[in-house]
Amino acid sequence: MKKWIWLTMILTCVFVFAACTDGKDDSATGTEGTDVEVDDEATTDPTEDDVAEGDKLPSVTVHLMDSNGKSVGTTELTEEEDALRIMVDAKDLPEGTHGFHFHEKGVCEAPDFESAGGHFNPTESSHGLDHEEGPHAGDLPNLEVGPDGTVKEEFFVQNLTLKADEENSLFHNGGTALVIHAEADDGKTQPSGNSGDRIACGIVQ
Repeated sequence: MKKWIWLTMILTCVFVFAACTDGKDDSATGTEGTDVEVDDEATTDPTEDDVAEGDKLPSVTVHLMDSNGKSVGTTELTEEEDALRIMVDAKDLPEGTHGFHFHEKGVCEAPDFESAGGHFNPTESSHGLDHEEGPHAGDLPNLEVGPDGTVKEEFFVQNLTLKADEENSLFHNGGTALVIHAEADDGKTQPSGNSGDRIACGIVQ
């Protein structure tokens, strides 16, 4: 009889120990499941690439064409924190100094490009970087084209923007045009600085 009592007690202990072990395994499994869930949530946070993409400033490429409709280069416009950066890379132009302006209409109809209208001038100022009551918002420094017909220049202006809701936006009233003239702009003569014919044009869009 004592042997059966001892055997019963041993079997009881075995079952109790097995039950405790199963409980611990279930608990551990639950903890691992929680870790996986936290990892999934972490992947929804913005990545560095996403943040960098959101921080990019507005920019546009203007494609320039001559009076024959031939491509003569590009101008890159980039909105900086306190200015508009203008990078010109053009070719097949006459050597010399050329007036360079933004015009009020985003239309470039060859061969004379008169479709671009007058200079972009939302504040109704006088023409010329050297005029005491100027300049037009669209007045830019002259371009210096080399003997090989190319020009690469970069400059910054503070009275223009690519932000559509601003008065001096280049997207104002349907867009503007960038025009290269045959002659130099003298910086003061109305309405366009005696800069001559329009020899190249590109739409800002």
